Amino acid sequence: MSAAEETPQPVSTHIKGTIPSWINGSFLRNGPGKFEFGKDKYSHWFDGMAMMHRFYVKDGDVTYNSSFLRSDSYTKNSEKDRIVVSEFGTIAMPDPCKNIFARFFSRFKLPQATDNASVNFVKYKGDYFVSTETNYMRRVDPDSLETKEKVDWTQYVAVNSATAHPHYGRDGATYNMGNSYGKSGFFYNIVRVPPQETEGDGAKEDVADLYGAKVICSIPASEPRRPSYFHSFVMSENYIVFIEQPIKLDMLKAMLYQVQGKSFNKIMTWDPKCDTIFHLVNRHTGEVPPMFTLHQINAYEEGGCLVMDMCCGDDGAVIGDFTLENLRRGGEELDKFYNSMCRNLPRRYVIPLTVDEDTPMDQNLVNLSLCTATAKKTGPGEVYLTYEELFNDELLQYGGLEFPQINYAENNGRPYRYVYACGFGHVFSDSLLKMDVRTKELKAWRHHGLFPSEPVFVPAPNATEEDDGVVMSVIINPKEDKSTFLLVLDAKTFTELGRAEVPVNIPYGTHGVFNDMNQTAVTVATTHRN
Repeated sequence: MSAAEETPQPVSTHIKGTIPSWINGSFLRNGPGKFEFGKDKYSHWFDGMAMMHRFYVKDGDVTYNSSFLRSDSYTKNSEKDRIVVSEFGTIAMPDPCKNIFARFFSRFKLPQATDNASVNFVKYKGDYFVSTETNYMRRVDPDSLETKEKVDWTQYVAVNSATAHPHYGRDGATYNMGNSYGKSGFFYNIVRVPPQETEGDGAKEDVADLYGAKVICSIPASEPRRPSYFHSFVMSENYIVFIEQPIKLDMLKAMLYQVQGKSFNKIMTWDPKCDTIFHLVNRHTGEVPPMFTLHQINAYEEGGCLVMDMCCGDDGAVIGDFTLENLRRGGEELDKFYNSMCRNLPRRYVIPLTVDEDTPMDQNLVNLSLCTATAKKTGPGEVYLTYEELFNDELLQYGGLEFPQINYAENNGRPYRYVYACGFGHVFSDSLLKMDVRTKELKAWRHHGLFPSEPVFVPAPNATEEDDGVVMSVIINPKEDKSTFLLVLDAKTFTELGRAEVPVNIPYGTHGVFNDMNQTAVTVATTHRN
């Protein structure tokens, strides 16, 4: 992983093929872009300084510009020309200019949370923010990529952090999850941010506004001293499901890791002896054997059940393995690292919504047509789940499926048919996939030596079918200089319509959104920084 240079002024791209003229808006992406300051180098891919990218598409033409997020972390590191703010996998060392006693006692200070928001673009009350997994976000201008004010979740609602993958309700409200901890224990909190107010004649004030945010549900951790790490959650039209999985955070280690000179990722452990617990808000809990998930595909209600589709693996320890040392391996060593990783595959879980004292024990409560997932009551308030595999053997040729996206505006929280994702035939995604979750039929775009980022679906104007539109992705070719391009595929046939070649180098990135100028809604791609 090498540092990238920002391109603050828009540059033209070279178009091959045809970019549909109806596409009108900005494809925004976020991800790590700078991995060293002076002689100090970051250890983990997640640690790199946030770099924002914008592809502006209009009338068949595309321009590109980018900018580093001017976070406090970026500014302080730049001023000192060394790493002074700790990140997920890298701990900041004491100032070498201090005497030995000052350096020693500095280890006992509580580490400051980073505002290096390198995971995703998100939207609250009409404003764009870049987000990470601490209590801080940064508001940004989606056109110029100018960094605006820092926003602290703790000033609006009682949470210590929030995910970078909120969900958007059709009423304009935004839902997210954050944790909190104190004398009463550790809690996973569901937060609702109300929609933007439309009353009044005055223009919206140019400041971040999360006022009105409130916790609508608090779920106590099953192990208060070892809560679970979570990256996202599931939402249907009427339910929110939080998945408590066996990636554990050791709170005692969390208090000591600064003193011991260890980074935050060292407090995370994969404990497959623990069950995975599905918390259905205001209803009941279903328990399943251990599994690991970063990104959910979709959830919807049907036949008295909540259907949840997600990308799952069998070993959550992989999160800590994405160190820059591992990613910079070559040849057989990189192949060995890839072969040691678990494959994430799509699975379907089904939770019955009506389970009471009269519900029979040890009887499959799932009666959905052609569904092989099961749910059996095993005790008061407990349901044991088995999953259905949402794929056939063809998917294994592409190394599994991650970074899933759907036609979010029309099908989030509703029955759906198609998922768009990245295939992982190696450490980094090397294919784009379209899968029919009903037939499990697969379509793929794959070219040797090219590495796509998370796809984004953009619906066509006046679309009549779920897959009427295009799929966009940024494609990296690490072996050739200045060979990155924006790829546009026909979402129905999954064939290439056109590409916009960018005359600068762009780092491999993660999540993004499409700010559609033709619609009021935003097409959201919200999945792993990763």
